[in-house]
Parts: sequence; C-alpha cells; structure tokens
Amino acid sequence: MSVKHNIRSATRKIKEFFGLFGPGITTGAADDDPSGIATYSQTGAQFGYGQLWTALYMLPFMTAVQEACARIGMVTGKGLTAVIKDHYNKKVLYASVGLVVIANTINIGADIGAMAAAAQLLIPVHFVVLTVSFTILILLLEIFMSYRVYSKVLKWLALSLLAYPLTAFIIDQPWAEVLKASVVPHFEFSFSFLFIITGVFGTTITPYMFFWQASQEVEEEKEKGLIRDGKPRIRWAHIHAMRKDNNIGMIISEFTTWCIILVGGTVLHKSGVTDIGTAADAARALEPLVNSFPNSGLLSKMIFAIGIIGLGMLAVPVLSGSASYAVSEVFNWDASLGLKFKKAKGFYMVIILSTLIGLAMNFIGIDPVKALVYTAVLNGVAAVPLLFLIVRISTSEQIMGDFKSGWLSKGLLWATFIVMAAASIAMFAAF
Repeated sequence: MSVKHNIRSATRKIKEFFGLFGPGITTGAADDDPSGIATYSQTGAQFGYGQLWTALYMLPFMTAVQEACARIGMVTGKGLTAVIKDHYNKKVLYASVGLVVIANTINIGADIGAMAAAAQLLIPVHFVVLTVSFTILILLLEIFMSYRVYSKVLKWLALSLLAYPLTAFIIDQPWAEVLKASVVPHFEFSFSFLFIITGVFGTTITPYMFFWQASQEVEEEKEKGLIRDGKPRIRWAHIHAMRKDNNIGMIISEFTTWCIILVGGTVLHKSGVTDIGTAADAARALEPLVNSFPNSGLLSKMIFAIGIIGLGMLAVPVLSGSASYAVSEVFNWDASLGLKFKKAKGFYMVIILSTLIGLAMNFIGIDPVKALVYTAVLNGVAAVPLLFLIVRISTSEQIMGDFKSGWLSKGLLWATFIVMAAASIAMFAAF
C-alpha cells in the first residue's frame, strides 16, 4: 500500500513540475532559434572563448526582462501593445509596434531561409521549393491547430537543442581555460567584436520575446479561467508559478547558448574555421558528436539540419504571432491562437502577411546564414527603446499596483537597458 502511495505521490509531483512549463519554457527555447544558433556559432568560430562569458552575465538580465514582460501580461490581462496604448501617446505606440513588426518580419525571413539551407544538406531540393514548403507547413499548423495542442508541440520541439550540450561534454575541453573565459569578461574595442557581441545581446534579449511572453501569459490565464469580466484574478501564487517557469526557461536557454559558443570555439575556431558562411560550415561543429560513427560528416549535417528545422518551426510562429498580437492590440482586433480563423481574421492575416513577406526576403539575394547574424544585430539595436518602455511600465504603481517591480527587478531592468544601449552605441562608434 505504501509503495503504491509513494508511486502516486511521485507521479503527482512530476506532473506538477512539468505543469509549471508554460510560456517561459517555450520562449526560452525559441530564443535559441536559427538566428541564435548562427550568431553564437559565429562568435565561437571568430573569437574562440572570447565571448563565452556573455552567457553567464546575460542570464540575470534576460530573466529579469522576461519576468517583467510576463508579469505585465498577467497583472493587466493585456499584451504589451495594449498596455502601451492605454498609457502612452500614439507616437510611442506606433514606434514600438513598428520596431517589433519590422524586426520580426526580417527575422522570419532569415529563419525560413536557414531552414531551407539546412534541409539542402540532406536532400537535393531547390531552395525555393523548400522555403515555400516550410512556410506553408508553419502557417497551416499555426492557423488550424488548436492552441492547447500547438503549445505542446512547441515544447517538444525544444528538445532539438540537446545536440549542442551533448557535443560540448563528449569532446576534450581545456576546462580551466573554459571556466576562466566563462567568468572573466574579455572585451575588444573593434567593430567586428562589437558587431558580434551586439548580435549576441540582440538574439538573447530580443524584441519578439517581450511581446510574445506577455501575450502568452494572457492566453494561459484565459485557458485557466483566471480572467473574468475582462479582469485577471491574479494572486502572488500565480506570479511565483510564472517565475519558476520563466527561470527554468531562461536557464535552459542560456546554458544552451554557452554550449553553442563553447562548441564553436573548440571545434571550429581551433581548427581554423573563423567565419561561418554556409550551413555546412555551421554543421561541422557537431561532427565530434558522431565522430566514431561511419559517415560522421553526413550525420552531423543531419543533426544540425533537424535542430535548425525544429527550432525554426518553433521560432517562426513565435515571431509572426508576437507581431500579430502587437498589431491586433493597436486596432482592438480579437487576438488569440485559441480562436478559429473566422473569429480572428485580422489576427491571422497579420500572421500570414508577416510570414509571406519574410519568405519573399529570401528571393532578393541575401545569404541565408549571414542574414541570421545581421538579424540578431538588428534585434540588439531595436530592443533598446522597447526595454525603456518595459522598465517604465513594470515599475509603475498605477499600472501594476502591488505587483510592480521591486528593487532587484528594477535594478536589473535598468542595467539591461544601459548594457544594450552601450553595446549599440559602441558598435556604431567603432564603425
């Protein structure tokens, strides 16, 4: 009897633990999208372990920003755009929405192109056919699959990130050097260094994550029946549960970031590969994972392609969805992935248009792998004014009431804004 009781108790605790996994886990996984993989791989290849420390030091900043965005969504029962609309003038509203829509659309295009380039490592199909096929598949899933099912799919796609931690720990590493580089910051005042580090910051603390997580927390509240008469019924217990989800998601995300940079530094940089120009170059980082198997080169390409495609399938809907939430809230359209197309036509049309415009970008001669890094840098610059708004909103007693940011959250948010702004200014100054 006691054995059965213990089993039931253990099962219940496991379910409760995984039940915490929500928008924080999905957002954290989406953060390591194809753009993130390309940027982290490039910094590892170009500078070795020189920017490995960013993973550790960005973790508290990233966690604080995403927690603030999630808390804003939970407390107000609205996405970021709706909150900005309620409390700021139209210039601020249109500027913030314009930033996220432009950045997201470019990011969508880069991710779709990267998925096609990765798929070409395995199958000899024309680039155009692959980009169009991925676009259609993503749109069909996002529009016609229910939110409850789709959110579960997004969580499982996050498992494709495991290839990098596995590689990082099966190869011989100079651990003393690695640990020192992970803790002691290294800095160079050169355009190439500042360009990539702005990209690292931008693909880590990125605009689409701000809007997505706030809106997804509202979706979660609706699913759980916590919004009544248009007002959320939030207690501190809900905030604490969100923080656990958020913390786990951000830790996993930054650990993966650290592993990607580490693998790039050990496998690529030390073998003389300092510039990633193609998907095949990036895939070489995973060869040690399958080095003892026949056809290790093909297997590494397969693992890389599966990871890029899986994370692209995760990231593109997040990108288009966050852009659509922002636009829909400006015009007071019904906006929810839980609604059918007929009941949220405007919301889904923005998703379709942003995805199709992103697709079209792949036909103007932009290299798909290089585009990922440039997109990360763009996100790093675009995030700065949006961070300022997030700080102001999350610390406002008028908007947040008893759930406004405390001294720790406020300090980390302002520090994030200053660091991101300084990186962008320094990059332009060194140009």
